[in-house]
Amino acid sequence: MLYVKTPEEVLALIESEFSPLEQAEFVALSEAVGRVLAEDIAAREYVPDFDRSTVDGFAVRASDTFGCSDAIPAILPLQATVLMGEGADYLLNEGECVAVPTGGAVPRGTDGVVMVEYTEDYGDGTIGVAKPAAPGMNLIFRGDDVYPGKVILHKGRSLSSADIGALAAIGRVQVPVVKKVTVGVISTGDELVPPEAQPGPGQVRDVNSPMLEAMLSTFGCHVVNYGIVVDDEALLSQKVNQAIAECDAVLLSGGSSVGVKDAACRIIESVGQLLLHGIAIKPGKPTILGKAGKKPIVGLPGHPVAAYFITKLFVQPLLGRLMDRDLTAYTVTARVTESISANHGRAQYHCCRLTGTGGDLYAQPIRGKSGLITTLAGTDGYFCISRDCEGLPQGAEIQVTITSGV
Repeated sequence: MLYVKTPEEVLALIESEFSPLEQAEFVALSEAVGRVLAEDIAAREYVPDFDRSTVDGFAVRASDTFGCSDAIPAILPLQATVLMGEGADYLLNEGECVAVPTGGAVPRGTDGVVMVEYTEDYGDGTIGVAKPAAPGMNLIFRGDDVYPGKVILHKGRSLSSADIGALAAIGRVQVPVVKKVTVGVISTGDELVPPEAQPGPGQVRDVNSPMLEAMLSTFGCHVVNYGIVVDDEALLSQKVNQAIAECDAVLLSGGSSVGVKDAACRIIESVGQLLLHGIAIKPGKPTILGKAGKKPIVGLPGHPVAAYFITKLFVQPLLGRLMDRDLTAYTVTARVTESISANHGRAQYHCCRLTGTGGDLYAQPIRGKSGLITTLAGTDGYFCISRDCEGLPQGAEIQVTITSGV
């Protein structure tokens, strides 16, 4: 007999039942953003490969400027001028200076750079320095960023635009990434029509397929939409078998609750193993998880808000497991603006909007039923009331998981 699982038990089940696919490929740097690294990336060279200035000014030996001021400037002969893109492979002698641009190379012997604003060109080949330079001031030394052997990005990381810049800096133009997980999405129900259709009496547009496709594509998956299947067990079974053959994971939207036409459990059992039917969560209790061989099959609730939360809380960690991807949730502390009851014996999730700034953030709960997709639109995140809590008083401190823009 399958018992209803707590959210923690579901995540543990995912960890124990499914393993990373371990399929890697190399992609061009221009195509790597959002992909998951298949191995650690270590530098093979120094970045930067030379000592460089962070300001427009004059390279000096810091000791030559100690004690100088506006009244008593240090007067240093100008030895040379370094241009951008040129090397400076010579020695800066004691008591001299060299003009350098921002990002330009500095000669050997330099241990500080004085900003041009604190200097004066006397026009006779000497420079007056009115502010002393401390050792290391306004300098980036060779290898300050990375050095050979230093790991700069770890396996399992989803590559950001900043990561692409780091890879470019070390000359990695081909990047080893995890092959995209292919996810098949099937919507079920006699009442569903495509988004472009005008619903008739008793019909509704299919919200879940476009929503899931957007969520999973953003997550880094390749999504195959198998369209809408009516409540016919034979047709649904045929479509599920096709999706299993063609994809790494399959999502069934709808058909997960107990009812005459709800065939999802029977179909999953016919192609593999049913792992659970029901999670102690609101919304989303009638969720199904099974597998065909090593491929997961998830039966999502038909109600869009419930489908959204189950995908966020369990499907993305499941797919992250297949991709061997590190997952990071971004949270902020806020105070709830009104009291909320929660006596269902289930972990209860609420969307919210955030107001305020800094340490004075407030979470306005968005109330609505799990079938009302507009309760998700325009929200900033969500928070959870644990299953052993009967509710929250107004002003209670909560942790809000940020979802804006995702």
